[in-house]
Amino acid sequence: MNIRPLVLSLVAAGVAMTSALAHAENMVMSSTTSTEQSGLFGYLLPKFKEASGIDIKVVALGTGQALDMARRGDADVVFVHDKVAEEKFIAEGYGVKRFEVMYNDFVLIGPKADPAGVKGNDIVAALGKIAAANASFVSRGDKSGTNAAELRFWKMADLSDKQGAGYKACGCGMGPALNMAASSGAYVLADRGTWLNFKNRADLSVLVEGDKRLFNQYGVMVVNPAKHPHVKQALAQQFVDWVTSPGGQGVIASYKIGGEQLFFPNAAR
Repeated sequence: MNIRPLVLSLVAAGVAMTSALAHAENMVMSSTTSTEQSGLFGYLLPKFKEASGIDIKVVALGTGQALDMARRGDADVVFVHDKVAEEKFIAEGYGVKRFEVMYNDFVLIGPKADPAGVKGNDIVAALGKIAAANASFVSRGDKSGTNAAELRFWKMADLSDKQGAGYKACGCGMGPALNMAASSGAYVLADRGTWLNFKNRADLSVLVEGDKRLFNQYGVMVVNPAKHPHVKQALAQQFVDWVTSPGGQGVIASYKIGGEQLFFPNAAR
């Protein structure tokens, strides 16, 4: 039996497969740390690739930094959670259109002993007690969506720049901020998704939740090729279309940890 044709056929098939992989479609997404550290993207993006064949490289930053990355043209699509900053991004012409994709909420985390006595469902009153007690509080201080929300809440409490002697800004992501709070027994504002996926809790627990002001909306936007012609608009739009479709929304809804849903699709509102 002459096996040479078979060998050549297998070699040709291998070359074709290698070439296809080398030319697989891919794009870059700038996003907030909460979508990555909650584990959502590890669950969501493989399902998008199954549906589309498109690889997405995620650069996880605070929302402000993620938007700045897109402004520079270093991302094709943005997935973040600061509606005011997102609308400004669109108004400046850096994004094509903003789509609301999912939501959850912020929670105030702190030591179970609750030395400042904040437990309840009023975030503004809780921050007032933290400031009055000079209690330890870790702020992300990184221009993220969570940090922007935290600063809004301090402003509502009329305590901007008067947060107390225990206030420390780490300039870090959600995971490191939670680690700092766990090691020092401090209070910290977190998105619920990252908290549910956080393993190093020490004696921290959720102390303030259920305040409607803690609502946390996520948006997704294709970067405008009119600003940056190299942007992979078609690929980015495929992701936006998929993640806002019944299929993508269903995947978001099905992501759970310990039976608890981390994010809620906008289709459910």
